[in-house]
Amino acid sequence: MTVTDFRPIIKVIEEAYEIPQLQATRKISALLPHDYYETDKHYPVLYLQDGQNLFDPMAPFGDWAIDKSLEKLAQEGFSDLIIIAIDHGDNERINEYLPHYHPRYGEGKGSFYIQFIIEKLIPYINKNYRTLTDFENTGIGGSSLGGLISLYAGLSNPRVFGKMMIFSPSLWIAKTIFNQTESYHPLQKSKIYLYSGGMESKEHLPNAQRLEAIFRAKMVENHDIDFHFSVNEIGVHAEIYWRHEFPKAVKWLYFK
Repeated sequence: MTVTDFRPIIKVIEEAYEIPQLQATRKISALLPHDYYETDKHYPVLYLQDGQNLFDPMAPFGDWAIDKSLEKLAQEGFSDLIIIAIDHGDNERINEYLPHYHPRYGEGKGSFYIQFIIEKLIPYINKNYRTLTDFENTGIGGSSLGGLISLYAGLSNPRVFGKMMIFSPSLWIAKTIFNQTESYHPLQKSKIYLYSGGMESKEHLPNAQRLEAIFRAKMVENHDIDFHFSVNEIGVHAEIYWRHEFPKAVKWLYFK
């Protein structure tokens, strides 16, 4: 096989997929295993936010280059994963990724956004692609505000998302998320991968460490949580650092 044989198959599901809960449309893409059409396998799924920044090298702030990471992972034998990339809403991004009302940033439409993912998008993906549909094989993730709304989704829906990939979450904008984490009761084994850079902001790493402490305490109390916290001491709030973290998180969450 040549190197190019391992590249994921990128399919645009729809340029303007309807989100009735937000009265909006979004581009949604699927990254399928390189050999998807050569097998009859069923695959776990990871739903990622900020689709514009995941595999477009021309993205304004850089990209995660997940297509290149998936290619390298496939060369190592770790290719059994479908990723669904959901574009953000540009000017509506903050509001749609906010779990709750914020006096400065908006009403917080995050619950409607997650309702869309659970009630419309996941059933569509499960119907049209060969997916493993159970809790253990359904993950959600993102960075910054995308990390915040992914954390909120996982905490709020313990029957749906068995894996969370939370990079540099904007915890400062929704402090109630700490209370929600305190009351989180996973119904089955949940795997949570948290990442933070040490140079992101004055509050950022301490907030992530506070979140870590809550999860660790719950593990001591025998809650069914498998938790990993990764810190890059020189990491700033930027795509290039999430790019480096992504393959590590995928391996830990899906192939450990």
